[in-house]
Amino acid sequence: MSSVTTAVATIRPLAAADFDQVVAIDAWHTGTAKPEYWRRVFAAFLAPAEDALRVGLAAELDGRLAGYVFGEARAFEFGSEPCGWVFAVGVAEPHLRHGVASRLLSALNRRFREAGLGLVRTMVRRNDVPVLSFFRASGFAGGPYVELELPLGAEE
Repeated sequence: MSSVTTAVATIRPLAAADFDQVVAIDAWHTGTAKPEYWRRVFAAFLAPAEDALRVGLAAELDGRLAGYVFGEARAFEFGSEPCGWVFAVGVAEPHLRHGVASRLLSALNRRFREAGLGLVRTMVRRNDVPVLSFFRASGFAGGPYVELELPLGAEE
């Protein structure tokens, strides 16, 4: 049986020292370690451009990373207004279902509100029931856009 989180996590900005733990948490969730991908993410989020709102937050318990969230302000084509986007969220296995992700999302949403944004979006795989359930329980619902994709095979 896994241990139960009883302490409240401290929310703080992500730091370069969190890199290995983010890679490990993500690998546990996805089944694949992606250190090169996370190097690019950390580079963009730990030293954002002056004109970009990028936020990386950590939840820390007992000196270890219990979870993380990455978000940024984006404005897209097709008439979408500027809004916050939840780019990635992950919680270490022993701390799942103990409010860590909710605290991280709340802190990220506060940053977005302080920046003058009035809306937050994210994308989730439709078969990722735990993550879908988390976002729905956090107040997210289907928005006005539908994501479409086209696999690019060999040239026709």
